[in-house]
Amino acid sequence: QVQLVESGGGLVQPGGSLRLSCVASGSIFSINAMGWYRQAPGKERELVAIITLGGSTNYAASLKGRFTISRDNAKNTVHLQMNSLKPEDTAVYYCNAPRVVVTGGIEYREVWGQGTLVTVSS
Repeated sequence: QVQLVESGGGLVQPGGSLRLSCVASGSIFSINAMGWYRQAPGKERELVAIITLGGSTNYAASLKGRFTISRDNAKNTVHLQMNSLKPEDTAVYYCNAPRVVVTGGIEYREVWGQGTLVTVSS
């Protein structure tokens, strides 16, 4: 079994910052890419950012410059630093790992966390 657990969401004022974290647990052998998605009320889930095992990153064009994704491979953790937050950033933020290999060679595909709510409001 593999689990992704997010933390760090909450209420923040416009212009503020939050740092989200996601920890992968289980008998993990390797995780290739890890990413963050978000889903605002009434909207579809969208990509926020993704980072590969080697540290290459890709961001939603509208968020580049305000959000920074990083990871600690030794701790199977990915972070999302969010700065200059706007009310339109309000959403549930989900951690995702497209492919996780556990000891024994079993692969898990499209592993998702339960989500953490970020609310940007004054």
